[in-house]
Amino acid sequence: MLNTIRKFLAPPVFPEDENKTRSASQINIIALFSTFLLFGLFVARVLLGVSLLDPSSIILLAVIVVLMIVWAIMRSGAVQLAGYINIGVIWLASTLLAFDGSGLRGTGFVSYFVIMLLAGLLVGARAAIGIAILSILSGFALAYAETAGITVFLSDPPFAVAVEFTFIFIISAIIIKLIIDSLQHALDVARANATNLAASNEELADLRDALELRIRERTSSLEKRATQLQIVASVARTIATMQDLNTLLTSTTRLVTEQFGYYHAGIFLLDVAKENAVLQAANSEGGLRMLNRQHQLPVDSNSIVGYVTSRGEARIALDVGADAVYFNNPDLRETRSEMALPLRIGGRVIGALDVQSTETNAFSQEDISVLSTLADQIAIAIENARLLSETQTALSDAQSTFEKYVKQEWSSFTQQARHNAFVFDGKQVLPMDERTRIERAKTIQTGRLGLQKHSPNVSIPIKLRGQTIGILDVHSKKSNHEWTDDEITLLEAAAERAALALENARLVESAQRRAARERSIGEISAKIGTASDINAILRATVEEMGRRIGATEVIFEIDSGNGNGNGAK
Repeated sequence: MLNTIRKFLAPPVFPEDENKTRSASQINIIALFSTFLLFGLFVARVLLGVSLLDPSSIILLAVIVVLMIVWAIMRSGAVQLAGYINIGVIWLASTLLAFDGSGLRGTGFVSYFVIMLLAGLLVGARAAIGIAILSILSGFALAYAETAGITVFLSDPPFAVAVEFTFIFIISAIIIKLIIDSLQHALDVARANATNLAASNEELADLRDALELRIRERTSSLEKRATQLQIVASVARTIATMQDLNTLLTSTTRLVTEQFGYYHAGIFLLDVAKENAVLQAANSEGGLRMLNRQHQLPVDSNSIVGYVTSRGEARIALDVGADAVYFNNPDLRETRSEMALPLRIGGRVIGALDVQSTETNAFSQEDISVLSTLADQIAIAIENARLLSETQTALSDAQSTFEKYVKQEWSSFTQQARHNAFVFDGKQVLPMDERTRIERAKTIQTGRLGLQKHSPNVSIPIKLRGQTIGILDVHSKKSNHEWTDDEITLLEAAAERAALALENARLVESAQRRAARERSIGEISAKIGTASDINAILRATVEEMGRRIGATEVIFEIDSGNGNGNGAK
């Protein structure tokens, strides 16, 4: 029952508007207390002998009814309207009581002060100012009515006046208490807001500091990555110009150590069987000792390099936890962090780049992404150097084979020629004698050929694809003859054309020999093919071979298996 009454008398709550909820609570308190107090005042007046039909009694009853109506309007949600009605009715009732008989000296006029406070509390400062102005005007009206004798103000019984002032004091105390509570609430809200604002400012300051720290860290990280990328580009440009594989590997480890500041850098390449990663280059003292003893690691997961070469994935190891087992190399005792990157060509792993640092946690995943680019460039440079070496070896072999072939062919060609040298004496062309020709051949073999403008003799080598096959020797009849550029150019052009013509002649002669040989083979085959028995075949074979070769004895014998065979001669 009490809970039901308490809920019925409780003020409404408006979650969307805190000020409206506070105003409704104040109106609820003032309306209920005013109703009970006015009803008590009405009963006290009646007990003191005031008639029920007295205008003041009627006004009190009317105010009680209006307060109940105001309370109902407030609970319906029209809080501001209820406040205006409440203030207006109380001011009007006080004015009527003042004009009814109490005048300026009665409780009706004194209650204006309470109404002004109530207006400021429930509606606002403007309503309080309006009530003050109306009260002042009402006071002057009461004074004029009393002075002009329009109204004669009668005094109530003393106890009735005391009761009325008691009511006014109680209402004033309640209103002042509500005003103080409202001000205290506003002050508490302001303090809470200030505390929240200070906390928010502190959080914003912390957030700003954290953001600035993150920006500095990110900027430092970006600067570090930009520097690393510049170093990668610089190292890549440097190693791209190197053609010798050993020089490339050694220079790469040195550049990686110098540019990135690592304690150790090494390059491993897989062997032919792809079972071991062999150390090919290193820069540190321990790495050089490992290099001297031909250090190698199996392609498996028992080492960082073995793991990388077997899986083709980059790997970082730290001197903590399970990775500590990898840091037992007596040649590299100062290592605290290690990173290995695969060297790949077209998806094929050819080795690994191994870098080590004396700092703990020296490498991160971002370092892998940056240095993987360098590892790819190193792999490409290694492959290019290897291909260039293989190409140069193949070219050298081809040149050597070609030189042997040219020498062999020209030796055979010159032996078949009747004369290998001719001389023009100014009048006619004559074959060179054998002694002079041999001396010229020695000159060709030693390569002592002269091409001097101030010498009366000029020797121009006749070269064919880099091989000297002859010499064009020119002697001036004037001892002080000076050769001009046009003359030397003419001699060089003649030597070049002569070399081409001689090569063409050799090729024609060689083709003719091959054609004659093929023709002879065809004729021999035809002769042999006409024979029908063994003896005829044997006779035809030796006869044709003897005729074709000439001045030879040809024997053709078939081994019968017991040392006694059939044959022809």
